[in-house]
Amino acid sequence: MSRLRIFDDTRPQAPVSVHTAFAEIARELANVGVRFEQWEASQPIAPGASQDKVIAAYRVDIDRLMTEEGYRAVDVISLTPEHPDRAALRQKFLSEHTHSEDEVRFFVAGAGQFTLHIGGKVYDVLCEQGDLIGVPDGTRHWFDMSEAPYFVAIRLFTNKEGWVAQYTGEDIAQRFPRMAPHSSVAAA
Repeated sequence: MSRLRIFDDTRPQAPVSVHTAFAEIARELANVGVRFEQWEASQPIAPGASQDKVIAAYRVDIDRLMTEEGYRAVDVISLTPEHPDRAALRQKFLSEHTHSEDEVRFFVAGAGQFTLHIGGKVYDVLCEQGDLIGVPDGTRHWFDMSEAPYFVAIRLFTNKEGWVAQYTGEDIAQRFPRMAPHSSVAAA
């Protein structure tokens, strides 16, 4: 189940509020300029489906966002607990950073935790299968996929070179909860 926990950025021990209903999560995130949507595939997706088949299943929503926001590239990333570089990949995303373009991810399967640092608050968003999150450019954030990652995600980019981070040098990400290994393993 998707979840949003909102913390005061000086108090990582206990959230100020917790939301699990889609409408509440979307509203809270919209209040700080973050897009949160849920999508459904237009056709069944078999486990291990190719990037082309995954993109085809969500083509209508992808095209809508590309038109609305000017995204120019789309791809699919897939990570499993057996991936040989999982620890290095996880470490790359765990420090607070920003981007000069929106970071848009749609979870076809599995889960990931986006944590946003906005206006004295920390918004900890557990995204699961069917969730799309759009983090605006310049937003301080970090991402955790757990020690045993499992997700398939569609990524949309303005910059065709893809993911480029500017690290803030702050240690805030180390003080807030990490993602626990995910128990539900949905097929993509």
